[in-house]
Amino acid sequence: MTLPRFFAAEGALSGVGPQSALVLDGEEGRHAASVRRIRAGETVELADGSGVVARCDVTASTKDRLDLLVTSVEQHEPPALRFGLVQALAKGGRDEQAVETATEVGVDLVLPWQAGRSVSRWEGPKVAKNEKRWATIAREAAKQSRRPRIPVVEPLRNTSALAKRLAEADLALVLHEDATVPLVEVKLPAAGEVLLVVGPEGGIGEPELAALTEAGATPVRLGPEVLRTSSAGPVALGHLAAVSGRWA
Repeated sequence: MTLPRFFAAEGALSGVGPQSALVLDGEEGRHAASVRRIRAGETVELADGSGVVARCDVTASTKDRLDLLVTSVEQHEPPALRFGLVQALAKGGRDEQAVETATEVGVDLVLPWQAGRSVSRWEGPKVAKNEKRWATIAREAAKQSRRPRIPVVEPLRNTSALAKRLAEADLALVLHEDATVPLVEVKLPAAGEVLLVVGPEGGIGEPELAALTEAGATPVRLGPEVLRTSSAGPVALGHLAAVSGRWA
C-alpha cells in the first residue's frame, strides 16, 4: 500500500537515521493530523525536498503535529541530466497549470519569464507574491506525485536576463511552431542542464526569438499541432524524460 507522504523543511532530514525521533508540525503537521487524520500506530513517509525520504512510525498525534520514529532512510541522488522549464507568464492560470504538470512529469527547475506578449504581468509586490505561489504549486505537486525532490523556482526574468541564463545551460531549446527541427531529433547530453522555453498565448516574438537563439538556444517544434502554453511544456518534458532514461 502507498504510504502517505509529507514534507518537512528543506534539509530537515540531514543526518537523520533509524531510531531518530522527529516532529512534524506547522501547516504540514496540522494537515497530517487534522485533515488526513493520521493516528499513532500508522506509518508515513517524510521527505525534505532534497532527495532524502524517511519511513516513520507515528508514535503520537495531536491536532497540529505528529511525533515520529524513523525506521529507515533512503537517499535519492540528483539526476545527472537536469531539466528546466522556462514558462512564459500566461493568463487564466495556464502558466500555473504548466508548473503543476511539469512538476508531476519530473522537471527539476522552473523559471518564470515575462515575455513581450505575456498578457499577465508581474510588477512590484506581485513579483515576490507570484514567485512564492509558483513555489507552493511545485511543492504540492511534488508531494502529490511522490517525488523525493521539489523543483527549484528561479526568479522572474525578462528576455534579456533569460538570454543570459540560457547561455549557461548545456542545452537550451525553444518551442516554436515555425521551427524546422523536430524535438524528437534533438540529441541530449549525457549530463548537465537542459532548459526548455515555452512562450505565452500570443507566441514568441521574432526579436525575442532572435535574442534567445543568439544566446545559443535551438528552436524546435513539438509536432504538427499547436499546443496551449499550459500543455506544451509538460508534453515536451515527458518526451525528454522518456528518451533520456529518466522514465526507464
